Amino acid sequence: MIAPLSIGPVVVDPPVLLAPMAGFTNYAFRAIVRRLGGCGLPVTEMVSARGFHEMDRRRGAVPERLWGVRDEPRPLAVQIWDNDPGVLAEIGARLAAEYRASVIDINFGCPAADVSGKAQCGAFLLDFPERIGQIVARVAAACAPVPVTAKIRLGTTRDRVRAVEVAQAVEAAGGAAVAIHGRTAADQYRGAADWEQIAAVKPHLRRIPLIGNGDLRTAAEAAAAFTRYGVDGVMIGRAALQRPWLFREVCAALRGEPIPPEPSPAEQRELVVAHYRLLAKQLGPQGAVVQMRSAACGYVAGRPGARAFRNAVCQARSAADLLALIEAFYVSDAPGR
Repeated sequence: MIAPLSIGPVVVDPPVLLAPMAGFTNYAFRAIVRRLGGCGLPVTEMVSARGFHEMDRRRGAVPERLWGVRDEPRPLAVQIWDNDPGVLAEIGARLAAEYRASVIDINFGCPAADVSGKAQCGAFLLDFPERIGQIVARVAAACAPVPVTAKIRLGTTRDRVRAVEVAQAVEAAGGAAVAIHGRTAADQYRGAADWEQIAAVKPHLRRIPLIGNGDLRTAAEAAAAFTRYGVDGVMIGRAALQRPWLFREVCAALRGEPIPPEPSPAEQRELVVAHYRLLAKQLGPQGAVVQMRSAACGYVAGRPGARAFRNAVCQARSAADLLALIEAFYVSDAPGR
């Protein structure tokens, strides 16, 4: 039995988090994950603090990625990114007060060129632990008592691994937890996540929990991370796009309970259809069709016929087309067919 995770006053039980993934962990997907159970803390897609600031200043608007956040069940973490402590503090405080975010997470791990390169945010900041500390201190002070956390990578490159220094800076600045993805920015998503490097950070933290992230694909792998690497929590990302019921499997494993059966093809079909309908509430039928081209492909990845399904879904022009393709795929995938 693994103990719940405490992020400041927020209890995360089970200590299993949904990783923030741009373009994927929107309101609809978070609702599907909650419906299936087992996720202790969902995290939103990362929200540009500067973009929010400018949209509000010019038009009184808010980012699309915050759609549904106000009314969503708690706990919920909202992730923000930028390199300006003042802007991050301003937006973090708004999210804490107006949106009632349970946790404010700051992204220091995104390796995307437009974030880490052009904007000099995300993983770019890993080479500057002192600056990260300044950012966390400013945001934590502005958001209190809502806890502030950091999502980082091991470093910018394999010869500049600075996870220990960065994690210590986060802790010293008043951060409430640190989540580490076991790759560097240069790695992108290539190779294997280095959990030994994640584990190496733990002895250097005095009070805040360590959350490990990277390549957790099964309940057994996630459960083993706690005993093998000493982490206090785990964060699951890409594997959940294919199997969002993975969280309830991990939860059962952590509690020493039998792993629940995988949803039947009919149940999986209903999940994909429910995902589409949730998106349609936000984006309208046509916008949801476009968004589901990638989401639906995630659900079927690795299954027989997935390539043909992906090609067909990418050509879908209407909700009727999309739903017919989903129906046909899961009927063909049913036992006895």
